[in-house]
Amino acid sequence: MATADQRPQMRPVDRRPLYEQVGERLREFVDVNGLQPGARLMTERELAQQLSVGRSSIREAITALRIQGMVEVRHGDGIYLLRRPEDLIDTLAAELVETHIDHPYIWETRQALETQCARLAATRATAGDLRKLKRALKTMGAEIAEGEPGLDGDRQFHLGVAQASHNPILIRLLSGLRESLDRTSETSLTRSGQPAKSLAQHELIFEAIRAREPTQAADTMLQHLVGTTDTLVKAPSVTPAPPPPPARTRRAAVPRD
Repeated sequence: MATADQRPQMRPVDRRPLYEQVGERLREFVDVNGLQPGARLMTERELAQQLSVGRSSIREAITALRIQGMVEVRHGDGIYLLRRPEDLIDTLAAELVETHIDHPYIWETRQALETQCARLAATRATAGDLRKLKRALKTMGAEIAEGEPGLDGDRQFHLGVAQASHNPILIRLLSGLRESLDRTSETSLTRSGQPAKSLAQHELIFEAIRAREPTQAADTMLQHLVGTTDTLVKAPSVTPAPPPPPARTRRAAVPRD
């Protein structure tokens, strides 16, 4: 049995929010070492020592992973793996992918999630996140210059905005919807003239994120997604609820002679 000194080591965290980094390191640790559900992980003390962070940050990360259903804390015993990271696909997202629900619900959900991602990215994006977004724009531009729709660069850009939000729940939801989102992008970008238009809109979103303008980033992302959607999908026919009956008014008493 391996001793504590022989256990595989995790790389230290960077300057992003500590609990996020601790969660990332734990997911990497599980993946790299091929740990399976039921495996016992390190204690809070061991994690704090390896990552050189306080116990409070460790607890925040563990709480987030518990909410996601990845780990279980057995008081007095330790932290146990319940599910591997790649198995943590949101239930609703999995159902949507399996039943191939596309338009318009996927677009409506995408507008809500990616708009918030852009807003958060404008306040949380790191220099590394910005470099990834810039590379995605270059990739998409190169694809379009070769007469392609720019699907790879488009996917990289939208994924990059989500990752720059540093919100693990939003990232997980969008990852679970990835297959359906790719279909919506393909439907849009194969239209004549749309690739160049989408690239220009991506550049505006990127500039708003780089300028740390959350409202502008969110508004530009929403305009981009709504403008892409309106000519593609038709909202489902929903019978509106009937209006409430008018309030009954009391008739004024008529004085008698």
